[in-house]
Amino acid sequence: MSVALVTATLRTDGGRERVALNTAYARALLRAGVIPLAAAPLLDPGHAAEALRPLDGLVLTGGEDVAPARYGAAPHPALGEVDAARDAIELALIREARAQAKPILAICRGIQILNVALGGTLYQDLPSERPGPVDHRDERGRHALRVAPDTLLAETVGAAALIVNSRHHQAIRDLAPSLVATAWADDGLIEAAEFATPGEPWMLAVQWHPEDLTEAALFAGFARALARAPAAAR
Repeated sequence: MSVALVTATLRTDGGRERVALNTAYARALLRAGVIPLAAAPLLDPGHAAEALRPLDGLVLTGGEDVAPARYGAAPHPALGEVDAARDAIELALIREARAQAKPILAICRGIQILNVALGGTLYQDLPSERPGPVDHRDERGRHALRVAPDTLLAETVGAAALIVNSRHHQAIRDLAPSLVATAWADDGLIEAAEFATPGEPWMLAVQWHPEDLTEAALFAGFARALARAPAAAR
């Protein structure tokens, strides 16, 4: 089985700080034949190369807001909790995944930090900065997506349209130059992206939460990419 490094967050439980990873990510990866290893956000960014080198790929998961200083913006009044240490290690892991040609699957916050890592910006709060007919914060809601044809996403999910869940108040504002948008909500918000040029590692970044929907296609596609990628250094 392939092994992927999966980013995690910090939570306080019973007065103790703990590294936390939603089990939905782990179950979805295991169902696809991928062993998930949690990456503590306490990891020194200088050790990103060592952490990733023995493994086959990287999963960037949901969680806190990305600190706006990372893309040159002042904090919005509705900015949520941020974690500077998590931002730092994930930015370093993204650089290393590209350098080591490791496949990347980015989910929710994952697409946001990936976009920032590559030079893009974010809406810090959709309701106030980009109001529209879709309530992207509705944890129980679903909305339609249009998927661009002839893209890695379309090939992976095998569909031109999707119905997805929504659980976020931040999203891509300015798309990074090295990315291309591959799916949009009905209000025009970018909901998926991938690398725009050949020569980059396999990468899919989505704004929704496929692990909660048990949307197997994305995880199966990631597993296939891990199997095809150059062997990890052991």
